[in-house]
Amino acid sequence: MLRHGDTGDWIGTFQGHKGAVWSAQLNHDATLAATGSADFSVKLWDAISGDLIATLEHRHVVKCVAFTPNGKRLLTAGHEKILRIFDLGPIIAQSEHSTTPIYQFQTKEIIRKLVAITDTIVVTGQVDGTISVWNLDTKQLHKSFRVDSENTGGVMDMERSRNGDILTLAAGNKVAFFDIAEDYALRASFMMPMSFKEEGGVSLHPMESKFIAGGSDTWVRVFDFQTGEMIECHKGHHGPIRCLRYSPSGKSFATGSEDGTIRIWQNGSDVITPVVDAV
Repeated sequence: MLRHGDTGDWIGTFQGHKGAVWSAQLNHDATLAATGSADFSVKLWDAISGDLIATLEHRHVVKCVAFTPNGKRLLTAGHEKILRIFDLGPIIAQSEHSTTPIYQFQTKEIIRKLVAITDTIVVTGQVDGTISVWNLDTKQLHKSFRVDSENTGGVMDMERSRNGDILTLAAGNKVAFFDIAEDYALRASFMMPMSFKEEGGVSLHPMESKFIAGGSDTWVRVFDFQTGEMIECHKGHHGPIRCLRYSPSGKSFATGSEDGTIRIWQNGSDVITPVVDAV
């Protein structure tokens, strides 16, 4: 389902999957949409007309999809423990064999999240808590690391900061921030009052002054980026938080919950505008 970010107004619905949709992404200019599903497929859509462009068949549940920043490649991953890279040019042109990935990487565990840091660097987060950095040019694993030496838990959410210098991650009951320019050195990590074991996520404000987090309980909390101290607590959802993100301007943030709603919050207040029925 596609909605207007400012008002929550319905724009259109992409229909075709036969299983739960675990991931949905728009490319940079919002002309293409990609969805990954429990029906073992990824679908590429024309985000303007709503038409289905292609179906990319997989052998197991697809948990995450992402476009590279330049919009030329589509990345997919999930229960197969494989990161696939597709060239979008031939797919859009519907050339022969266009739905075959141009390359793929094998991991040891299920991939739950992936982030395209640049057009050639991709980060995956696995259910065992491993974070892997892949180089698409050299077709090599650059490095692997974990949130810490403890058994924190599987990676539940990852996000590249607006200016591209920080990788934000939620795992177990921790939120961690890694410095991308310093080869993913840990900048800070904070224990959270909620768990990310089965749901939830984290998002860093575009100004990198604070971050939002939500998970096993129904509350959305705002924390100071420097100290990790909670500075706001927003109540309104009636189920665990599944996902949350700041808007590009940082003036608002959206939260999605198991209660079937998406709520858009004004930054720095308890005002919710609007509440969107996500079903």
